[in-house]
Amino acid sequence: MKNIITDKKHHNDNLKTALLFILPSVLGCIIFIFLPSAVSLILSFCDWNLINNISFKGLDNYSELMLSKEFWLILKNTIIYALSVTILGTIIPIILAAVIHAKVICRNFFKTTYFLPFITPMIVIAMIWQWIFDPNIGLINSLCKSNLQWLYDSNLAMPVLIMISVWKLIGYNMIICLSGFSSINTQIYEAAKIDGAGKINTFFKLTIPLLSPTILFIMLITTISSFQVFDLIYLMTQGGPENSTNVLVYWLYKNAFEFFNIGKASAIAYILFGFILILTLIQWKSRKKWVINE
Repeated sequence: MKNIITDKKHHNDNLKTALLFILPSVLGCIIFIFLPSAVSLILSFCDWNLINNISFKGLDNYSELMLSKEFWLILKNTIIYALSVTILGTIIPIILAAVIHAKVICRNFFKTTYFLPFITPMIVIAMIWQWIFDPNIGLINSLCKSNLQWLYDSNLAMPVLIMISVWKLIGYNMIICLSGFSSINTQIYEAAKIDGAGKINTFFKLTIPLLSPTILFIMLITTISSFQVFDLIYLMTQGGPENSTNVLVYWLYKNAFEFFNIGKASAIAYILFGFILILTLIQWKSRKKWVINE
């Protein structure tokens, strides 16, 4: 009986110690994540400009957005950007990882080189690429002997931003792919080689299926991060020209901190949340059809 009481006391002491250690993280989540999210949801049904009193508007903020041509243009831009970055930011790292994994010379050099853009601050990247694509003194126009406007052309600005985003992202996704390659049992490749399978068939029919859990993870995190792009747009184009590169998060920022329409900005935030949630659920539900361990 005495041992039971002692064990129970130790258990309670351990529980109190554990709760004490996780308390800062719990409080941080409540104060900086859950509480602001709840307040933002309430404000999405209100009208507030940070100065006057808050007034309830119901679904007016959402209906105004749904009836706005600007909203649908910006939503289209966001979807085009996110899907393009997700597709290219998944395929290219897989190819690069496969090449580096094949015991190429100076593989560590290539790993470092591809990963450097990911850890480089966005402000530095934006300044470098703005110079490269400058229509007057830019490197691209000088090398190609052209006079394209690039970031000032509504047809070229978005492809340029997509290219820069993929360039910055591929190093991180490539490292994840390399870890996926290293987890594949090499005896499987040896068996395939004995059976007479070629390199291309081995890659598409063996490597890709075995790498599918890693591919799913890359697609999920890349989709979520792409829909939340802000810094690149803010630093390079400010949504221009003619709203051709305007995306939901940048438009949210403008409504909140330039137009002081907090209710509308909160509604944009929850519409964005809804799109990310739906796409993530679609990707997660579809995993059973192509992820082999499912």
